Amino acid sequence: MLKSRLSLAEYQSGIRNGDTFVLAQAITLVESTLPQDRQLADQLLTTILPFTGNSIRLGITGIPGVGKSTFIEAFGKYITKLNKKLAVLTVDPSSQLTKGSILGDKTRMEELSRNNLAFIRPSSSGSAMGGVTLTTREAILLCEASGYEVIVVETVGVGQSEVAIKNMVDFFLLLMLPGAGDELQGLKKGIIEMADALVITKADGENIKKAREAQAEYQHALHLLPSSSNGSRINVLTCSAVANEGIDSIWSMINSHIITIKESGFFHQNREQQNIHWFHDCFNNLLSQDISLLDRLAKSKRTLEDRVRRKEIPVRTAAREMLDIYHEVLRGSKS
Repeated sequence: MLKSRLSLAEYQSGIRNGDTFVLAQAITLVESTLPQDRQLADQLLTTILPFTGNSIRLGITGIPGVGKSTFIEAFGKYITKLNKKLAVLTVDPSSQLTKGSILGDKTRMEELSRNNLAFIRPSSSGSAMGGVTLTTREAILLCEASGYEVIVVETVGVGQSEVAIKNMVDFFLLLMLPGAGDELQGLKKGIIEMADALVITKADGENIKKAREAQAEYQHALHLLPSSSNGSRINVLTCSAVANEGIDSIWSMINSHIITIKESGFFHQNREQQNIHWFHDCFNNLLSQDISLLDRLAKSKRTLEDRVRRKEIPVRTAAREMLDIYHEVLRGSKS
């Protein structure tokens, strides 16, 4: 349980007044798995719901070394100069051996972390798949209730399960390094199709020519793909976060996109569908946790794992038996 836990009223007041200390504590609260913390977190989320939904939610991803933190800091400084409040929710990968994470994003965005209009919250990915944490959506709501107008979700990097971010943001930005060629061939088509825009980073110095070549390569390749679900084509831009070039064009592109999808009605329809996805994800996660707490099921699971290991039973059959045992446990609890 959280030390010196605040009351529901204190959380509400602090969040609505833009208190970053209280906001940080609130995010820690929703990340907690303890029953008493979850109960308070659910109450808090219920009370702040009327004050949510008024931000632009951006997802940013890219391969390691593409300069995500450098880009986000330059982008964040540009946004705050427009007198807009910006929240950055970053996700650090957790070690599958130690379950620990670095959580070093504030040190990688030193200038932005000192900006009064910016809030940076690093979180551990834990066991979550999809490049985000299990409570990233809840953190978004808390930031919105605290008055943040632009919310950036930075994921751990491009991977096969990086699709979760698409189901929680309004605009999905994929950062790429200069130089197409093999990189273009090796990039997963699914991630490209999910992106609303590609940005070639580090377009400065000797990289300018390579960045422009990469831009042309991507534009040609993307022209062959069908339009996205909102009817728009994927834009390809270049930028240099170090030289602070191209950031204004990226923000202008995002703004235009948001205006277009709001006018078409897609913005609100997409938000509604994302909430349905969130509901299903939450239920599946809670169901998985519930199953893990059943002693009989845990014993049966170990037995079936041994049988699968010894090739005594097909995997699908073992899974079906596990489900049957779960149903028996449920029937027994009702009798």
